Amino acid sequence: MPSLSPALRSLLLLFALAVPSLSATASLPVADGEGRALPSLAPMLERITPAVVNIHSREVQQVRNPLADDPFFRRFFGMPDMPRERVRQSLGSGVIVDAESGLVLTNNHVIENADEILVTLADGRTLEGELVGTDPDTDVAVLRVPAENLTALPLAGNDSSQGNGSAESLRVGDFVVAVGNPFGLGQTVTSGIVSALGRSGIRGLGYQNFIQTDASINPGNSGGALVNLRGELVGINTAIFTPSGGNIGIGFAIPAPLAREVMRQLLAYGEVRRGSLGVETQDITPELAEALALRNSRGALVARVYSGSPAERAGLRIGDVVTTIDGQAVIDRQSLHNLEGLLPVEKPIPIEAIRDGRSLSLRATLTARPTELAGEQLDPRLAGATFVDISERMRQQGYSGVVVGRVEPGSRAARSGLRPGDLVTAVGRRRVGQLDSLRAALEPRPPELLLGLVRGRRSGVLPMP
Repeated sequence: MPSLSPALRSLLLLFALAVPSLSATASLPVADGEGRALPSLAPMLERITPAVVNIHSREVQQVRNPLADDPFFRRFFGMPDMPRERVRQSLGSGVIVDAESGLVLTNNHVIENADEILVTLADGRTLEGELVGTDPDTDVAVLRVPAENLTALPLAGNDSSQGNGSAESLRVGDFVVAVGNPFGLGQTVTSGIVSALGRSGIRGLGYQNFIQTDASINPGNSGGALVNLRGELVGINTAIFTPSGGNIGIGFAIPAPLAREVMRQLLAYGEVRRGSLGVETQDITPELAEALALRNSRGALVARVYSGSPAERAGLRIGDVVTTIDGQAVIDRQSLHNLEGLLPVEKPIPIEAIRDGRSLSLRATLTARPTELAGEQLDPRLAGATFVDISERMRQQGYSGVVVGRVEPGSRAARSGLRPGDLVTAVGRRRVGQLDSLRAALEPRPPELLLGLVRGRRSGVLPMP
């Protein structure tokens, strides 16, 4: 028999070294004809697959026949005045991460608006899942199932200090395995490598710090496990990049530390608290880069610093260019906003900036971004209305502003014509990008209050007397 090539011998040695370390009791499969052990992931997979579940969600939607609104058609054809029901079903995957509490991590889009959630374990049992909480902006959801003879998957880098979603032990080129339920076929395993880390800028998704992998991820794999060769959870499979709807080798997973931090906040507060520096920034054009004597156009130019904000306390000024935050590069204003939303609040983080052509090192402690503001707290002319930030998915789609949440009937805001769902884009001539900028635009209170609005497909200015 011909001798093995050096490359093949190296590959066999790699797996011989890696696989036995997975378990002290695990053994390699039967040796080949000459006594050489064949590499296999089977021992590791036997331990982790019981922790990966299939999720089947059902949403009952009311569908009304337009003809049913016509009294003549109802009477002539005997049509009942009742809406029809349409059942929308979704198939996905999930990962048990706490066997004692029965906690399951999955994607928000797998169970979004579900009226019923069924979780099927690897041993065939089907359990009813209880929704603990969701975070649409990171596409993470937490379920709870009855904690009876469950198997949990350990999280890689189980260090709460890594709340920014990074996993220091994970590197580009590391082997990973994806486990899930593609196309509803049942539990399936695929393998590949980590193609990239820290992926962002993917249109239509929320806060982004994805692991990119070429392990096959297909529809139905969403919410499933991405594990390393030690059998530790490194990511939650969430999306694919494809022009055809099938896998082309570009899949994305939410880093396990980020999913763990989202789960911690959902369990503790029932929501996720986003961090904020308290600045307005803008992209750096080639003209600005030349005027500021910058080497390139990377970074976010500080255009406004809110009073009393973490940025002001840290010493950031208008005209500074933020280049890194917590060790992660800031490419433009959107990437800075993305990083703010991923970093934990009330934790000091390093910031690198450029001021007058010189490098600057600062430290800031992010505060929680407000999720809702009452109109009467901003200006008496807005009494009766509440304002909320737009979702990160809307922001990724190019929207900017704040949304009118509720408007009390008969209130001053209602009498002025403000409606729930209105998108406020400006106060007077000042652009509004988020709740902080809405508050800043109303300090001091303008003598004449004009709101720039988008309502449906129309836009205009609404006076608020």
